[in-house]
Amino acid sequence: MSSILVEFHNGVAKIIFNRPEAFNSFNREMALRLQETLDKCTVDTNVRAIILTGNGKAFCAGQDLKEVTSPELNPGFRKILEEHYNPIIERIRTIEKPIIAAVNGVAAGAGANIALACDIVVAAEHASFIQAFSKIGLVPDSAGTFFLPRLIGFQKASALMLLGDKVNAKQAESLGMLYKVFNSDTFEEDYMKLATQLSKMPTKALGLTKRLLNNSMTNTVTEQLALESELQIEAAESEDYAEGVTAFVEKRKPIFKGK
Repeated sequence: MSSILVEFHNGVAKIIFNRPEAFNSFNREMALRLQETLDKCTVDTNVRAIILTGNGKAFCAGQDLKEVTSPELNPGFRKILEEHYNPIIERIRTIEKPIIAAVNGVAAGAGANIALACDIVVAAEHASFIQAFSKIGLVPDSAGTFFLPRLIGFQKASALMLLGDKVNAKQAESLGMLYKVFNSDTFEEDYMKLATQLSKMPTKALGLTKRLLNNSMTNTVTEQLALESELQIEAAESEDYAEGVTAFVEKRKPIFKGK
């Protein structure tokens, strides 16, 4: 059975981590297949929103430690980072379509940080997050040290990474780590509703907004203002903008095509 499953629902690509027997931890095959799947979603114009979620009890438990402790299978940490996790994070941030992390259970290590790199993070009530690296003598990777301090502040991020404390979904929401917590019983229905809403929005504008947010991490105010001007002009030339304005004037709901 494939380690990555994909379902398509009316403009939404639902990508499912599918190693439930290993709490959806990453091995090389799964990491490379996820990259391939994200690449396909990038070029597929029918895909206008993407969901990452897990099959079974976990969202993703990070790296499969059985792989790294196996003399035959261990690719080595340099290859794991440079060929697995770093390209995954780069894809998540550069795909100009909204990506939702639907955290259905534990998100640990790289699994937690892959979730935090997504545009919108939602979680089931029973889900949890843990920066598990310090528990085994490693440092956080997968851009955790980039995103987590920006989401919740330096002091909280430092404590969570050094101590390796588990944070439940409600705590994560109050810290600012995620957007919203949904009832566990209706979780799939709720995150699919959110993804469907995004898939019907002006995809071009959402993608440009994502680019602005990426650059805001390092730009000066002057640089950001210049980029806003450039991308606003680009957005104003889109079909979706024309449709949005026409619909407003005609007092009807716009029908965006993502162009």
